[in-house]
Amino acid sequence: MAETAKSKGGGAKTSGGRKRGRKDSPSGIGAEPPKDLLDYYRQMLLIRRFEERTAQAYTQARIGGYCHLNLGEEATVVGLMTALQERDYLFTNYREHGYALGKGISSRRVMAELYGRTDGVSKGWGGSMHMFDTQVRLLGGYGIVGGQLPLATGAALAVTYKGGDEVVMCQMGDGTTNIGAWHESLNIAALWNLPVVYVVVNNYTGMGTTVERSSAEPELYKRGSAFRIEGERVDGQDVLAVRDAATDLVERARAEQRPFLLETMSHRMKGHSVVDPAKYRTEEQAEEAKGNDPLAAFERQLTEAGVLDDATKKEIADSVKDEVADAADFAENSPHPDVSTLFDYTYATPVANESTRMPADPVFAE
Repeated sequence: MAETAKSKGGGAKTSGGRKRGRKDSPSGIGAEPPKDLLDYYRQMLLIRRFEERTAQAYTQARIGGYCHLNLGEEATVVGLMTALQERDYLFTNYREHGYALGKGISSRRVMAELYGRTDGVSKGWGGSMHMFDTQVRLLGGYGIVGGQLPLATGAALAVTYKGGDEVVMCQMGDGTTNIGAWHESLNIAALWNLPVVYVVVNNYTGMGTTVERSSAEPELYKRGSAFRIEGERVDGQDVLAVRDAATDLVERARAEQRPFLLETMSHRMKGHSVVDPAKYRTEEQAEEAKGNDPLAAFERQLTEAGVLDDATKKEIADSVKDEVADAADFAENSPHPDVSTLFDYTYATPVANESTRMPADPVFAE
């Protein structure tokens, strides 16, 4: 099952990684506590309904700017967030609504942020791509591709500098593995033995280009080998497989104080963003994504295992529906930020001669 590569330089073994799927799970559905399984199912359903409501609100012009959804990635999101301890840190890219929910931020605050309102998690100034909450240790969604990698690596350095036992998880898309920050960050993390788990969510298409057409090594979990970082690939449509793989690597990073790489294979059911019609996909590819719906698959497994009956399914569905409707109503009634607060968060501390000139103000004061 494990694939190992040898370094041509010094003969030392360097992990090429391994693939992990449902068949590798030592437990399986039957051995899991039903309460946990139903909790995972509810979390996945909440993300699905939340993102569907987000797409609706975007078309109604209640949400502006760029907006990227986790539709189809629910199993990956829930599995990854389940693997983290409350004290662990999370850095994400701009596709982070589900991660914010999974890290413990209320659906009200996430939706209010999407609406750009003051009750949002970033007080309405961040929007879809910039969720940030130090209390739950979600240290940002980042709009620049790969912008989170150096920061996450720096956070892991801070953990070791302070002698802590926290782990940093850094999530990204497949396209991020081709930029300079990827190589620089993984190199430093390996050199300095930093407790960070880099997670590549491979949805087969970076924006509109397939991984095979953009990466000379399309099996991205192997790309940590250049830095002697052990990597794994897991079925991202299996919440239990993701949870097990992520938990293993997170706890090893904590105990061994070194970095790891996890690649999750998860279809993106929609285009890159809300406004992307995904015409670069063939009909067969679109049908394949629909056919690999992780929520439908997990629901079917739970039903066949006798964990989820019709009454429980309806109860959970109604609960999620009410929560999402409440979140949208809360966001709608939350106030807009006042224009006078426009420069409040430009700098962390006061800066001499900081400009607070509004667009219509004269360049020079009279």
